[in-house]
Amino acid sequence: MPSSPPDYRNCSKEAFDAVADMTVAQSTKAKSASKAGNGNTKTKSKTQMHRRSRTGCYTCRLRRKKCDEGTPMCTACKHLGLQCEYRRPIWWSNNDARRKQKEDIKRIIKRKKLAEKTSSSVQTSVSPPPGLSHSAATSTTYSDPMDRTRSASIDSQFSGGFNFNSPPNETGCTVYNTQLHPDYVLSGYLPYEVDVKTERQMFVNDVPTLRESHVATFSTYETPPPPGTVLPSGRFEIGWTDHVRQERRESMAEEALNVNFFDFAHGSHNGSRQFRIELEESDQLLLDHFIQYVLPIIFPILESNQHGSVGSDLILPALQSNGVFLNCCLSIAAQHLKTHAAVPGKDIDEDIMRHRYATIFSLCESLKRDENHQQILEATLGLIFFQCVVGRFDDDGLLDIAWHQHFQAAISLVQKLDLPRLVSEPAGQIGPTPFNMTLTSWIDILGATMQGASPTFAHTYREKHLSPVNSQLGLRELMGCEDRVMYLISEIACLDSLKKEGMDDYTLCQHVSALGEQLTLTEVGDTGPRMPYNASGTLSPKQLCKNITSAFRIAARIYLCSLIPGFSPSQPSPRALIEKLTNILQFIPSGSHGYDRSLVWVYLVAGSVSLPGSSIRPFFEDRVAQLGHDATCGAFGRMVTVVQEVWIQAGSLAQAASPGSCSSEVMQPYVNWRHVMQAKGWDFLLI
Repeated sequence: MPSSPPDYRNCSKEAFDAVADMTVAQSTKAKSASKAGNGNTKTKSKTQMHRRSRTGCYTCRLRRKKCDEGTPMCTACKHLGLQCEYRRPIWWSNNDARRKQKEDIKRIIKRKKLAEKTSSSVQTSVSPPPGLSHSAATSTTYSDPMDRTRSASIDSQFSGGFNFNSPPNETGCTVYNTQLHPDYVLSGYLPYEVDVKTERQMFVNDVPTLRESHVATFSTYETPPPPGTVLPSGRFEIGWTDHVRQERRESMAEEALNVNFFDFAHGSHNGSRQFRIELEESDQLLLDHFIQYVLPIIFPILESNQHGSVGSDLILPALQSNGVFLNCCLSIAAQHLKTHAAVPGKDIDEDIMRHRYATIFSLCESLKRDENHQQILEATLGLIFFQCVVGRFDDDGLLDIAWHQHFQAAISLVQKLDLPRLVSEPAGQIGPTPFNMTLTSWIDILGATMQGASPTFAHTYREKHLSPVNSQLGLRELMGCEDRVMYLISEIACLDSLKKEGMDDYTLCQHVSALGEQLTLTEVGDTGPRMPYNASGTLSPKQLCKNITSAFRIAARIYLCSLIPGFSPSQPSPRALIEKLTNILQFIPSGSHGYDRSLVWVYLVAGSVSLPGSSIRPFFEDRVAQLGHDATCGAFGRMVTVVQEVWIQAGSLAQAASPGSCSSEVMQPYVNWRHVMQAKGWDFLLI
């Protein structure tokens, strides 16, 4: 590596200047057209309300709709809740990206129309609960271009004087009291349902980047008692508000995981927060692409449980305060842009290398000075893990450093920050778990299986596994797999390392048997897989994690069985495990918005020992097809390449052993996926 970074500042400036000039020209043309038409607007206002979309916003152009070119948003985009694009967006230059954007727009419009239809039907058929109709409209006071008229809050001065702290009197409600049992309905109230919509808005340089919303439905409807039941009258012995709070606590406890588990090192922020990052225009395009397209797919399990926390509590604060991490993310954004948009290869390669080199150079300088350990660890883990979500198998020609070399630096930083000791403290003596230690542990455990070595912090995981009071490290909350199962995968990796060092077969089999029993203990209380959706159709993070844990547990058993001398995929035990795993994987959502990319290690271990006639092969190929272009990117795309190469080599060996037999009838030899990677020179982190 050179002693000083090369000057990449002007490498792609001409390309981005051309885009900027084109945008300015289009904007000037639109403005001149607007001015020219002002004189005729008054006389033709009734006959010509909109211009054609040739000079309108890019969203209306994509929809082939008329656009009034309103600022800051046109009327159509504002009414439908769409992102109004007057500057040429990235997706405009690529047909596939346009098609995907159009599908996203259709989905947003469909949801809005359905919500409006549901809202209107509820308003016409069901009387609102007392007091909700007293709220008056308020005007918005913030500069969000997507303002909406909202009802006054409970503590607003426009609430009509209704007392929300006590139920209404029984006057006018006695007809319901004679029909409804007090255990089933709040005394004095007509049963009703309320949809509560929570929104989070993120800003970068005063520009709204992400808007996330979550709708929760709270209902007072209950199953009525059987006919003929004598229903006594009366009120609750406890306060009615306490009754509501208790019901909500029970409901939340059933569905949600611990939302305050992690210490993100940047604090936790609720609501909207301004993030100001000053960048050149070319880098601003990369940052916008990272926030819009890469950020949502980095930690999907964590995002499903803590809506918006990945962006607001982790990524965006780090982008603002950590320049090394910012360069890392810009390099990752350029890689993602290269594989998902028709961008000239030379220009985007220069962007990738410019920011990659700046990141590595800054890391080396900080390590020399032995300072900013937290920020350097954050950027180093980003260099390692973000590569698992971007890049293609065939674009690795660019100079880079192997993931395990980066991880050695991360291990040193973790030890300097004393994170293993912090997470090993007795319960009650420590606060939230450091997020960076949890992510390090995930890479450490599964990365060790890539190398055939013991995890660096295996002793820490062993202590956590044996601890009766402080056993959680946050692996389930972060990646979906129960911590105890991950600790046992760490132990299996240690056994794999000992086997390589020459452990005798008898001792090896004893350890295999003991670890198998430990895996069985983690199944206690497991009721089997279910679809991870609740009655209202929303995702249940808790059930999703149960399904993912079951998948990792079976993959761990397959990995453990493969250590036994004489192992063959044709044996009954691995074949039964493969069939069981296939059944469980059917309960994990698929496609671009699913969670298959969180199961890379599971598919690697199971797919590499599957037989040509097993059910997991067509299932796996179907999941790959559902992911579409995304199946070729990141760790998932690299895993697909490795598994397919294992199948090719295993099939060739089987045919060579029995030339005249069908491949399904031949005893399938075991081709170790790690040996295939080593022979091919593939240094992948498949997690």
